[in-house]
Amino acid sequence: MGTGEDVTIGKLLMAEYDRLKEEQKTRIGFRDNLLYVTLAVMVTVLIGAAQTDQSSVLLALPAATFILGWTYLANDQKISAIGSYIRNDLGPRLGDLADRNGSPFGWEPTHRRDGRRRQRKIIQCAVDLAAFGAVPLTVLIAFWVSGAGTVLTVIVSVLETSAITVLAAQIVLYAEIEADSPAPRPS
Repeated sequence: MGTGEDVTIGKLLMAEYDRLKEEQKTRIGFRDNLLYVTLAVMVTVLIGAAQTDQSSVLLALPAATFILGWTYLANDQKISAIGSYIRNDLGPRLGDLADRNGSPFGWEPTHRRDGRRRQRKIIQCAVDLAAFGAVPLTVLIAFWVSGAGTVLTVIVSVLETSAITVLAAQIVLYAEIEADSPAPRPS
């Protein structure tokens, strides 16, 4: 903005909206790519374990999936927080400035009222639990069944089990499975 331009609350709020949507878009791309990275790590570790015939190599997978899963979850939470802030704070403030009842951003609340949103959220939660919970726990079970662990690797595997369990619980807690109630239609 040049020095001669008026700075209004509305312009500042719109600039904030634009920056938040850009951050949300960037985080969505990063979060979604983390699933592909996780799949690549899984394949790499499994091939490495098979080629070396060392079951302790399997312990790299739960550690990696925990880190990737936690990063995925943190980004997903920020994406949701941005959407919530736009729906519940920024949008209504802009609506008030425009002498409009409610938010001028119709998409923000509308897509959350889709009748199949709950189903999609449950399926996404299951996918997240499979990628960041079930696969690493299965690998840990395979490690234990192999019986080739040392005291140190068994301790590491128990710590990884705890970490994966905490991550799985957090994935469920942050899933936002409950559907939003439909907003009243304007009369």
